[in-house]
Amino acid sequence: MKIYLFLILFASVTVVAQTEKTTLEVLGNCDMCKARIEKAALKTKGVKYAVWQPETQQLALIFNSKKTSSQDVAKNIAAVGHEANGITATEAIYDSLPMCCQYKSVEPHVP
Repeated sequence: MKIYLFLILFASVTVVAQTEKTTLEVLGNCDMCKARIEKAALKTKGVKYAVWQPETQQLALIFNSKKTSSQDVAKNIAAVGHEANGITATEAIYDSLPMCCQYKSVEPHVP
């Protein structure tokens, strides 16, 4: 009985130790972005929770650190057209976004 209890406690501590919480900086503009960003994050193996806050441009993320990393999540978000933690989308993917989701700001040229 003591051995089983020890194994159960060890297994539960191991699972908790592998879970990590973080936030990612993600650029986007509209409600369509929110759905696209969350879906890309949740498709990443090991991600348990992902909610993007448009007001702060941050993605709250809980994931299994044995299965993935925050950089892997950022790469998947970039693959759908949004910059995450400095990883940018390719021009072709970015250009395919609706105009309301094209978030890059162009600084005016000052002579």
